Amino acid sequence: MAVQLNHTIVHSRDNRESAEFLAHILGLEVGPEWGPFIPVSTDNGVTLDFATIPAESIAVQHYAFLISEEEFDSAFQKIRSAGVEYFADPHRKQPGEINHNDGGRGVYFLDPTGHAMEIITRPYGG
Repeated sequence: MAVQLNHTIVHSRDNRESAEFLAHILGLEVGPEWGPFIPVSTDNGVTLDFATIPAESIAVQHYAFLISEEEFDSAFQKIRSAGVEYFADPHRKQPGEINHNDGGRGVYFLDPTGHAMEIITRPYGG
């Protein structure tokens, strides 16, 4: 069997809020609560299990999602409609812009906990 990432735990201030935020932006479903987790599964089978933990214990992370051009249009419209601040770069020095790295489109935004989320239409170096 080839090695595959199956799931990861995403620490959140409010697991439901964070799971629903990401699922809405990406057009995914929020799964049923399982113990302390609220799962959101991606189309390649990786599950992000959102868990509520004390805010002082949260280390901000980065999560990047490879999506189609059509999915980008939809997600980007949801980001803008929700008034979510977005950036062309991970250092947030280019607010209100998207990037065109590797011939695709990409944008960075923060989830309700402050994790850096990224959507791209082309993998880096592709």
